[in-house]
Amino acid sequence: MKDNTAFAKQLELDYAILSDPDKNVAKAYGVVHEGRSVPERWTFIIGDDAKIKRVDRKVKAGSHGEDLVATLKELKIPKK
Repeated sequence: MKDNTAFAKQLELDYAILSDPDKNVAKAYGVVHEGRSVPERWTFIIGDDAKIKRVDRKVKAGSHGEDLVATLKELKIPKK
């Protein structure tokens, strides 16, 4: 989506931002389900082999960046 591309550039991100207005990806990952109309705030760490390496189901917004860096180090996922 054009808005996501502009937002990613504004933040100087080196990765794509997913737009999922119909929630098809969210449903496939199980973060939208019966009784829950909005996605769970989970983080999926996906390796270069396209396999899910870890799912963080207890995301804490205040420390998530630091928590994610620690998890990536633990999983030995190199910086790019």
